[in-house]
Amino acid sequence: MNRRGSHRLLAVVGAAVLAVGTIAAAVAPANATTKSTGAGNVKNVCGVAKPGFDRCFAQIRTDVHEPAHVGHAGTANTAAATVPAGFGPADLHSAYNLPSIGGANQTVAIVDAGDDPTAEADLAVYRSTYGLPACTTANGCFSKVNETGKASPLPPDQGWGVEIALDLDMVSAACPQCKILLVTAASASDTDLGSSVDTAVKLGATEVSNSYGATESSITPSDAAHYNHPGVAITVSSGDQGYGIPNAPAVFSSVIAVGGTSLTKAGNTRGWSETAWGGNGGGAGSGCSAWVDKPAWQTDPNCPGRMVADVSADADPNTGPAIYVTDTPDLEGLPSGWNIVGGTSASSPFIAGVIALAGNPAKYNSASPFYAPTAQSGLNDVVGGNNVTFQDCGGDYQCNAVAGYDGPTGMGTPNGLSAF
Repeated sequence: MNRRGSHRLLAVVGAAVLAVGTIAAAVAPANATTKSTGAGNVKNVCGVAKPGFDRCFAQIRTDVHEPAHVGHAGTANTAAATVPAGFGPADLHSAYNLPSIGGANQTVAIVDAGDDPTAEADLAVYRSTYGLPACTTANGCFSKVNETGKASPLPPDQGWGVEIALDLDMVSAACPQCKILLVTAASASDTDLGSSVDTAVKLGATEVSNSYGATESSITPSDAAHYNHPGVAITVSSGDQGYGIPNAPAVFSSVIAVGGTSLTKAGNTRGWSETAWGGNGGGAGSGCSAWVDKPAWQTDPNCPGRMVADVSADADPNTGPAIYVTDTPDLEGLPSGWNIVGGTSASSPFIAGVIALAGNPAKYNSASPFYAPTAQSGLNDVVGGNNVTFQDCGGDYQCNAVAGYDGPTGMGTPNGLSAF
């Protein structure tokens, strides 16, 4: 029984529904074989994690691959047929009304478990294909370190190669001029990942993105200090299994919990349409914390604890971005090259990049700036859709995208930089 007696009955039901997953986690290895999400064309990149470990929240399409793609979308005379399937940087900048210049003085860190030995080379293909400036170790834009901040030795590959490529590509898509720091944790344990966040901050990161998590529990508060670094904006994926018991570290009040949407081109004034990402075995994580108190700046009425999420961006793998990755040994035969990948693992690094593009990370000691009335004109209020997968919230805002705040999409998605 959780400590908050006023926790809604639906959350208690959710605990029972998710108990099967908890039992499975107890016997699964730290990086289990890739599992299906239930959708016929999507797989989870990371398997179920055992207690005390986290899993990444990337989801990869199994029906779209372009392993031999050599097109260069950034050149004026390139035929549309050579552009990789999936959204590219120009699409995302159009959808979210973002400028192409900014963030040159910002360093966005991504924290992941294990090394991806082809990370820099893959990033070079992504950026050159879309006409983005080179970001390399040689020019000082890219750096990769271990959990203690050293360039070597790097930890063994933990099967997070697709996650790492997604993180690097989404930061690049949002903020082409930003520097990128990849911190490779020794393992996917709570301790190693949290320590890697501390390292990223010590090395000067202005934003830190974390695309991983695990269902919160009584031990969740003990990790909070790793994600509390005033002056640094810390984004965290809300999860990819829809409404239910929320994930940590997304529940911490010092972070920006990033949910997800389904993004499609439209004939409206904006040119794009968004709904909450959900259905087909996946969906943006949302939920009411039983272990983290409600911050003063969050006032939604039906959750007595910290509510997830705060803001959002495209996360549906069926409307997802193109990424380039060659480190795919654990994906059961899925080819390397160009793939479409989603999950809130896409939205967290993208939002970190948007914050960097705006250049005001110090204002984000928490997500409170997004809840200010003055921020609303700078956010697209997402209305429509839900993230019901295993558990339904009975029509409540906790699992349905409604006007104003809701769990799956938070306060909305970027509409320019005025809210950032």
